[in-house]
Amino acid sequence: MEEYTREPCPWRIVDDCGGAFSMGCIGGSIFHSVIGARNAPAGYRHRLVGSLLAVKHKAPIVGGNFAVWGGLFSTFDCTLVHIRKKEDPWNSITSGALTGAVLAARNGVFAMAASATVGGVLLAMIEGIGILMTRMSAEQFRPVNPQLEDPQQLGPKPPSQGGDHYQ
Repeated sequence: MEEYTREPCPWRIVDDCGGAFSMGCIGGSIFHSVIGARNAPAGYRHRLVGSLLAVKHKAPIVGGNFAVWGGLFSTFDCTLVHIRKKEDPWNSITSGALTGAVLAARNGVFAMAASATVGGVLLAMIEGIGILMTRMSAEQFRPVNPQLEDPQQLGPKPPSQGGDHYQ
């Protein structure tokens, strides 16, 4: 297993929520700066102002949405770790499915099921890729079996000097 430390569960939720907010703000700023510049009137100044206004208005919303997703995911993950008493990929997969279902709860049961399926499959793919990468990188640290020399190719044993006694 990897040697990394994470915060204990109550603080992990806050930590993941803040990290998700930061990622959402950064990603939202990049995305909405491009969209704001494209939708602005012609001219460099108008495009710059349009880009900045779009970032100012939309990036915090995207960050907040990411924070809600991250907070729910971490809450479900910590709850499953506490209930199951072990930390494995199934917790993350189930947490992704539950997060998708809860976030789609206002749209009905069908939307909850569809969102839970998407969340579970997405997290299963992420966990699977993580396991695959771990196994692939572990191959380089596996000890190599030394190939033993064939005793027939060594030739006759040289005669010992000084007799057959041992010291």
